[in-house]
Amino acid sequence: MRTGFDRRAQVLVWGGGSGGIAAALQAARSGADTLLLTPGPWLGGMVSAAGVCAPDGNELSPWQSGLWGALLRALQWIEPEGLDQNWVSCFGYRPASAERILRRWVAAEERLEWWSCVRLEAVERDGDRISAVTVQHRGVQRRLLPTVVIDGSDRGELYPLAGAPFRFGWEARELWQEPSAPTAERIGNDPFFQRQPIQSPTWVCLGQLDEWTGAGAPEAEAWRRSPPGLPEPFEAATDAFGLERTLTYGRLPGGLVMLNWPLHGNDWHHGLERAFPERVGGVAAAEAAGGELLAAMRDHSEAFAAALRQASGGWLGPAEVFPTPEEAAVGRLSGSGDLALMPYWREGRRLVARELVLEQHLLPQGSGACIAPLSCTADGSLSTIGVGNYANDHHYPGGDWPLAPKSCRWGGRWSGTPFTIPYGALVSVGVTNLLAADKGFGVSHMANGATRLQPLVLNIGQAAGLAAALCVRDGVDPAALPVRRLQEALIGDPVAPAAVVPLWDTPWHHPRWRERQLEALEAPERIDRHGLLEESAALAAPAGWAPPPEPGERLWRGELVPDGEGGYVLRGDAGAWPLITLEPALHHWLLGLDRPTSVALVGCANPWGPWLRVSRLVS
Repeated sequence: MRTGFDRRAQVLVWGGGSGGIAAALQAARSGADTLLLTPGPWLGGMVSAAGVCAPDGNELSPWQSGLWGALLRALQWIEPEGLDQNWVSCFGYRPASAERILRRWVAAEERLEWWSCVRLEAVERDGDRISAVTVQHRGVQRRLLPTVVIDGSDRGELYPLAGAPFRFGWEARELWQEPSAPTAERIGNDPFFQRQPIQSPTWVCLGQLDEWTGAGAPEAEAWRRSPPGLPEPFEAATDAFGLERTLTYGRLPGGLVMLNWPLHGNDWHHGLERAFPERVGGVAAAEAAGGELLAAMRDHSEAFAAALRQASGGWLGPAEVFPTPEEAAVGRLSGSGDLALMPYWREGRRLVARELVLEQHLLPQGSGACIAPLSCTADGSLSTIGVGNYANDHHYPGGDWPLAPKSCRWGGRWSGTPFTIPYGALVSVGVTNLLAADKGFGVSHMANGATRLQPLVLNIGQAAGLAAALCVRDGVDPAALPVRRLQEALIGDPVAPAAVVPLWDTPWHHPRWRERQLEALEAPERIDRHGLLEESAALAAPAGWAPPPEPGERLWRGELVPDGEGGYVLRGDAGAWPLITLEPALHHWLLGLDRPTSVALVGCANPWGPWLRVSRLVS
C-alpha cells in the first residue's frame, strides 16, 4: 500500500449516515473547507443507501424545515408520481432519487470534497483533541489533520478509535427514572437484555409490484380472497394486516415496495455485538464476525422477500434498483440488485455528551399538553437546535416494548408530540473537537426510539455542520460556541432555514416563520404548553397567502363529515375518502366542524393509505 501526504481539513466528517452528509453540506455552505468520508459508494445513509425511503416523523408542515424540508421538496419535484405512495408515511420515493439530489448538492459546493469507499484505520489524539485520522482511500493510506471532527455514522464508529466516552445498550430505570426503562433487576436477571443490547437493525430489500392488482383481473380477486401463507420463520408476518397491506406498507413510486417489516419479517435480532469490534476482541476476529453478521442479515432479508414473492402469486417480483458494489464504485445510481447497499442501523454507540436526552424530555409536559419540555440552559434561555416529533418505536424480537404514550390527534390522524434536541447533546465530553451528527448523539437507549429517524437526523447533522463551521470561523472549540449564535444561524440559513422551536401554528412556508422562531428564542416564556406563541388558537394568515402548490394536487369537492373523534371523511363523486392534513390553518378550520359541510379542497390522494391529504380550502 502506498502512503500519501498529510492532508489538512478544517472540518472532517466521517459519514455513511444521513447525518454525515447533512453535516458536510452545511459545514461547506457555511464557509468551512470540508472533507466528507464515507465507507460505502453512496452518500445518503438511511435516506438512500439503506433504502429506508418512507420516512417517519416530522411530517407536519411546522416540522418540515432545514435540510429535511429542503430534501422533501426536492423529492416532490423529482418524483413525477408524487410522494403519496404508502400507508406507513406521507412520503415515499425511490432511493436513487434522494441520492441524485444529494450528489447535486455536493457537486455545487466548492468547499466540499467527498471521498467514497474509505476505510477508517486509526485516530490520533493530542491531549483531549483529535489531531489526526488515518484512512485508506483508493489503495493509498492518508493521514488527515482536522480542526473539527464530526461523526456522522450510524453506529458512532469514530468514538472507540478516538477514545471518546460512549454508551451502549440498556440503562436501568433507576439511573434516570425513565418511565419505559426496565429495572436494574430485570436487566441483570433476564438473558434477553444481554442477547439484545440494541434495537434490531434491518437490511432493507426492495420488491416490484405488478400492475395486475389494479386492473380488476379475476386472478387478482381470487388471490385477495384467499392469499397463501408464508413459510417459517415468517409465517406470522402477515397476521396483523394481511398480505396485501404488508406489501403496500412501504410502497414507493413506480410500484416499488420497501421491505422493512418488523412483525416477524426482516428485522435481525441475533449476535448484534458482532457489529461492534471492541466487543468481539481483536481486529481479525472482529472483521470475521462482522462479515458473518452482515451475510446473515442479507440472507434473511432475501429469504423474506422470496417468501413474499411466492405468497403473492406473481404480484410481487424482484426489484432492479441498487447497483452492485462494482457498479456503485464507478458512480452508477441504478443496477439489477434488490438489496440496499448497507443495513439500516437503528442504534449503535451513543456519545457521552455535555447534555443527555432522556425519554421524559420527549413526553408531553402534563395532561393536555402538546409539546415536550423545551431544552433550556441554566439561565432559562433555550438550548435547542432541532425539533423532532416521532412517537417512539423500539424494535426487538417478540411483542412490542411498552412505551409511555406521546401521540396526539391532529389533522385527522395521529402525530407525535414535538420535542427538542439541545446543542450540548452533540458535543463530546471527552474530546474537545468532536461533534455528533447522526443517531449516536447524547441520548439514552429508551429515547433513541424517537430520535433515530431520518428527518430529525438530517437536521441534527445540519446543526453539527453549522456548529463546526462557526467554530472554525471563530477559533473556538464546540463547547465554547454560544448556543444563541448557532440558533440564529440555523433560523437565518439562506438555503435551508431550520426550526429550533416547535410552534404548532407556524408552518415552514408562513411569511412570519423566521420572525416567530426568533421571537420564541427571545421570550420562551411566551410559548404555552400547547406549542403556541400567542393566546390565539391559530396564527392568522395574511390576505392572499396559501401553502405553495405541490405536483399532483387537484381540486376535490364533496361533503365533509366529522366523526366526532378527530377524524374526517370526504364524500363526493370520487367516493368516500378519509381526510388528513399536514397544515395548521386547515387543521384549525377542521376543529370547528361539528356537522357535515359542503367543501372544495385542494389535495393529493393516496389510495394505499387510504387517505386524501389536503393542503388548503377553496370554499
